[in-house]
Amino acid sequence: MLGSVTTAKAEVIDFFEVAPENWLPFGGALAKQFRALTERYSFACHGLSLSLGSPDPLDLDFIKAVKAFLQQHQIKLYSEHLSYCSAGGHLYDLMPIPFTLAAARYTAERIRQVQDILGRQLVVENVSYYAAPGQEMSELEFTLEVLQQADCALLLDVNNVYVNSINHGYNAGDFIAALPSKRIVYGHIAGHYQQDESLLIDTHGAAVCKAVWQLLAHAYQCHGVFPTLLERDFHLPPMQVLEAELWQIKACQQRVMA
Repeated sequence: MLGSVTTAKAEVIDFFEVAPENWLPFGGALAKQFRALTERYSFACHGLSLSLGSPDPLDLDFIKAVKAFLQQHQIKLYSEHLSYCSAGGHLYDLMPIPFTLAAARYTAERIRQVQDILGRQLVVENVSYYAAPGQEMSELEFTLEVLQQADCALLLDVNNVYVNSINHGYNAGDFIAALPSKRIVYGHIAGHYQQDESLLIDTHGAAVCKAVWQLLAHAYQCHGVFPTLLERDFHLPPMQVLEAELWQIKACQQRVMA
């Protein structure tokens, strides 16, 4: 997401993030090359297929494989989406978990199971969503319930909060302020696509907009400065453009700390 290590300025990049699913299948030369990177740089893992809210059973073999991968590469943070991506088969998308108390407790129980197997705290990410089937509580209430019941950590995706606030009509600043500071271990920031005045699509394919930068500063002011990853999945600009956004994250952090 951040571009090539060899062309980026080392002082602007503090850590990288990879999906373990993209590396678990490979051995041989590719595995050695990746190990050489994890020995040199700090990495976090951000999963794609744990499917925390799924009606399907947890994939225990997969969780054990992830545990071994994290240990092999000495990766301290493993995060996953507060969503699901399977139901009788892989859905190839991040589906919204119903905002109900029963679903929150069900998901929290599964997170606890994952944590027991991993022997570490799981980090869950607030996700963007475009429908809220069977909603009985707010996104914020649901998120807080899961965090408390599971005793897990939070990956605060600031862009997702902003996208959801526009699409579902709530105050993004209030949402962020209400989150528990002690659970936030790192953050994401990204760009999105504006389909309409009241419809934003989370794409990770554009520059971070001014409103999201302002919301990131607000998050730092509420909860203190936390490590923050710039996500960019496609429409990749020249490396110097990505570096400028990374420096903007650092400048925002320094302003708040000052």
